[in-house]
Amino acid sequence: MTTVVERFFRYATINTQSDHHATGNPSTANQFDLARLLEQELLELGLVNVRVNQQCHVLAELPANTSKSIPSIGLNAHLDTSPDLSGENVKPRLITYQGGVIPLDEDNAIILSPTEFPVLNGLVGKTLITTDGKTLLGADDKAGIAEIMAALEILVKHPEMPHGTVKVCFTPDEEIGRGVLNFDYETFDADFAYTIDGGAAGSITYENFNAASAVVRVKGRSIHPGDAKNKMVNAARVAIEYDGMLPVQEKPEYTEQREGFFHLHSFNGSVEEAQLTYIIRDHDRQKFEQKKALAAAAAEYLNQKHGPNTVAVELIDSYYNMREKIEPVMHVVETAMEAMQLVGIEPKVTPIRGGTDGAHMSYHGLPTPNLFTGGYNAHGRYEFAVVEEMEQSVQTILKIIELYATRN
Repeated sequence: MTTVVERFFRYATINTQSDHHATGNPSTANQFDLARLLEQELLELGLVNVRVNQQCHVLAELPANTSKSIPSIGLNAHLDTSPDLSGENVKPRLITYQGGVIPLDEDNAIILSPTEFPVLNGLVGKTLITTDGKTLLGADDKAGIAEIMAALEILVKHPEMPHGTVKVCFTPDEEIGRGVLNFDYETFDADFAYTIDGGAAGSITYENFNAASAVVRVKGRSIHPGDAKNKMVNAARVAIEYDGMLPVQEKPEYTEQREGFFHLHSFNGSVEEAQLTYIIRDHDRQKFEQKKALAAAAAEYLNQKHGPNTVAVELIDSYYNMREKIEPVMHVVETAMEAMQLVGIEPKVTPIRGGTDGAHMSYHGLPTPNLFTGGYNAHGRYEFAVVEEMEQSVQTILKIIELYATRN
């Protein structure tokens, strides 16, 4: 196995699931298990200023090996795996894909099929890393961690390769939107950075959703149904009415590419009270603000219909589209695209239909586009990674560093 695959297998077996419901930072203590392992490995590679802080941020620095003036480049990947499926007792396995169905479990009851996942048709002859069908794989984002570590190892072992200062940060809780809470940007002190947290080879992203959450609380009036006429206000029905006022075509199941949506995440209700939670997304900032305004206006209409204070909406912005922060420094994207082409990969600029720690970083003054890992089908038992694409990710990281070192 190549170094990047060996590292990935080692990291994947450590359970680092984050937890939506926990209030701590990090949300789960076991993320420190991987953080401490990486701390030790970074020290063994000879990096400096290596430490793990109380928030489970793993930080390290590879000093420049040239006196030339070269930008300081940051590299980031996240420690946690998704809460959507177990990350405990992960058993990654290597297969050379010959086409057709891939049985994941011993009983052949869980299969990875090109019928359901057509991307497999283009991967015949490639080496895949799959799950055993019982857990997620954790390529999101332990593939990114392995790729950064493999690139650092090559730089350390080949001092003849010129490079500027490389800053490294592995962060927790990205999957629950808290990845860079309390991150010390001033101490990190990179000129720009890249998150290694994308998908198929060649993908590069500098555009993500604007994001908000909405909690809709409905107060009802419970009256005996036999005597309810003109008296009862059924909170559950009002909640259903609220959801019906949002555009049908703007739901996740009907949208793609840059189309935004209202996603009803949960609904609990009775006659007396009800609560709906939504996530609101749109790449376009103006449309995003219009969606939030519509969410508030629907509540106002229902309050006029059913009485004051029947419906209350709490809207909280989560993150914004990093595009406006990246465009003034487009060299970070253009250099990554050039690097991909030089290592034989066709760059594909795609918007993320989600969020990224890079969005938060960009809005804190650290422009941070997102690069591919070679991972597919994240957050579930059908997750897999392509070894050849993982190796291409390592090559891309090294080529970006080389380009900045040689053009300055």
